[in-house]
Amino acid sequence: MKTPKMPKFSQRLKELRKEKGIKQIEMAVLFGYTEAHYQQIEYGNVNIPALLLEALADYFEVSTDYLLGRSDVR
Repeated sequence: MKTPKMPKFSQRLKELRKEKGIKQIEMAVLFGYTEAHYQQIEYGNVNIPALLLEALADYFEVSTDYLLGRSDVR
C-alpha cells in the first residue's frame, strides 16, 4: 500500500525549516536521520511517528495541528 501524501505537512515543514535558515542535512543530523530519509519526510513520502511529529513541533515552536495542516494557528 502506498503511503498517502501530506501536502500541507510537507509545505509547512519546508517553510519552517527555511525560516530558521536550516538546510535539510542539518535537520537530518539534528533528528538522527540520513539526508535522503529527511528529504523523504519533507516531501511527504514517509509516514512519521508521533514522537517525531511532536519533536518537530517543539523545535519549530508550533502546534502539531499547524504542522499537519489542521489549523492555521502556529
